[in-house]
Amino acid sequence: MIETSFGGKLQRGTPAFRHATYALGAAGFANFALLYCVQPLLPVFAQEFEVAPATSSLPLSLTTAVLAPMLVIASSLSDGIGRKGVMVASILATSILTLIATATPGFWGLVAVRALVGVTMSGLPAVAMAYLAEELDARTLGYATGIVIGGNALGGLTGRVFAGVVADIASWRLALGLIGLFGLASGLLAWRYLPAARHFRRQRLAPRALLDGLLGQFREPGLRWLFVLGFLMMGSFAAIYNYLGFRLVAAPYGLSQAAASAVFLLYLVGIGSSTGMGQLADRVGRRKVLWIGILVALAGIAIMLARPLPLVVLGLAVVTVGFFGAHSVASSWVTRRAPHAKAQAASVYLCACYFGQSVMGWLGGYAWQHGGWPGETALLALAILVAFAISLRLSALQPLATSEQS
Repeated sequence: MIETSFGGKLQRGTPAFRHATYALGAAGFANFALLYCVQPLLPVFAQEFEVAPATSSLPLSLTTAVLAPMLVIASSLSDGIGRKGVMVASILATSILTLIATATPGFWGLVAVRALVGVTMSGLPAVAMAYLAEELDARTLGYATGIVIGGNALGGLTGRVFAGVVADIASWRLALGLIGLFGLASGLLAWRYLPAARHFRRQRLAPRALLDGLLGQFREPGLRWLFVLGFLMMGSFAAIYNYLGFRLVAAPYGLSQAAASAVFLLYLVGIGSSTGMGQLADRVGRRKVLWIGILVALAGIAIMLARPLPLVVLGLAVVTVGFFGAHSVASSWVTRRAPHAKAQAASVYLCACYFGQSVMGWLGGYAWQHGGWPGETALLALAILVAFAISLRLSALQPLATSEQS
């Protein structure tokens, strides 16, 4: 018999809790591997297809640009038809499209398929956050969110490093094909092991009601600030990893594509940071923890200005710790603070994050082209300083209820 906490929510330590958190962690692993496997390949695309660095980012930045608004649609769809089915269909369809991408003949064909990937993968991230908020005991939400975000981080790491190494040894097409097959296997595992939602309440799919619910998310001041913060933090983090590869393969470092891709191994420190700061936020409150992660990320950006390669790597590690810690805290805070339609609130937050990734990921290309790494640093530091100011504003807001634990 499955043990649950008071109220029927899944409690940490029970088999159902483990199945839920680790099934979603595995699905997130595959989803983020499929999303970010093209990131280390931007220099390869620039060379093979003879396009500029900013243009070479389109297989990633266009995907996230499409993904952003689709998150809202997918989460609203899940409010009407259920959580698990939407998530499983999402990961399977994304995997199939990734396999199709391996057969595209040119750069713009690849871009078109990756735009469709932005549509299909929208059914997992925000819906997973809503599932956790509905099914898990509130006292373990930060911990469970940290596990899922850790799975996301590990998937992003694996997709990036694996694609970079395989592209160096063989080809980028083989790399995408293998990752697509792995995604199919992960989707089937999620279908088999993820517990069905027991606290989901189906809502009627009425366009006017969905629009009213969406607009209602922006009436809550804390959510508005969290959305802006997500835009700035995700955008800054994406720009760093988008263009660091260009810096590392150029003089004075001259690293190979495989060696440059190895810096993504630093995502491992993000896994520990997301879980650790999530647990800390559960204990002492989100408003007391969020700003710490942002300041850590800012310090890392400053360190990366140094020329020696060990300091560049150290700075990237510090940035990664700060970003994942802040993202874990902000993600769990959104679903706790949302007054209604938690999947919509989560989707709007992630929408803001991915728009930030698209916009700043693209702008970062021009900052790199015209200002080198100092220009990149100026853009990112400005964004994170604004995010820090927002975190201070959030710390001054009153909790909606004692159960918010913020």
